Amino acid sequence: MKTLQKLVTAGLVLACMSVGALAQERHGHGGPGRPGPAPGYRSPHWQFDNRYHHDHYYPSRGYVAAALPGGSISIGFRGGSYFYQGGVWFRPYGPRYVVIAPPIGIVVPLLPPAYTTLYIGGAPYYYANGAYYATAPGGYAVVEPPPGADVAQPTPPPPPPKPEPDPILYPRNGQSPAQTEADRQECNRWATTQPAAMADASVFQRAVAACMDGRGYTVR
Repeated sequence: MKTLQKLVTAGLVLACMSVGALAQERHGHGGPGRPGPAPGYRSPHWQFDNRYHHDHYYPSRGYVAAALPGGSISIGFRGGSYFYQGGVWFRPYGPRYVVIAPPIGIVVPLLPPAYTTLYIGGAPYYYANGAYYATAPGGYAVVEPPPGADVAQPTPPPPPPKPEPDPILYPRNGQSPAQTEADRQECNRWATTQPAAMADASVFQRAVAACMDGRGYTVR
């Protein structure tokens, strides 16, 4: 009896593993434009793009999908209909959609979530999923690989800007440290109500300085 139970349990485990493997092959661990399965994984529906250390998985061109992924953008171009999502391009294929290489010249309003920046001939280009993009009116246009693309190196992202140093406050009227701190907090709260202050640190700092000056402080 115990032997039979062990066999049944082992069978269930193997069945679950098989279903998981099929789901893994079908979905590729990530979706269009996102990191997919490990580089050693093999699936006919996914390709690993490691050019310029891009290192992302995408559905293989020619793969036919039953439906478009969520968030796809419809783009008309030269009389044709195209769909774009996460760096992957589709065209209608009967009732389905086939993964394609984007046509040269088509403009998309936003870059893929993952892209690699290249500076070639002093101009910026953006690479993802075998396609090169350049800034254009309305967004980014798909362009031919620029001369020198075969030897270009990815550009590292710029370092984050250094935070602005805290201003130094000089109480002109003999305010105590406790009063200075209370005034500073009040001015910080007031500064957040000023237009663009939450989007531009320099606007916020100027608003705080103006408020503190009105309360009897010199700001340096």
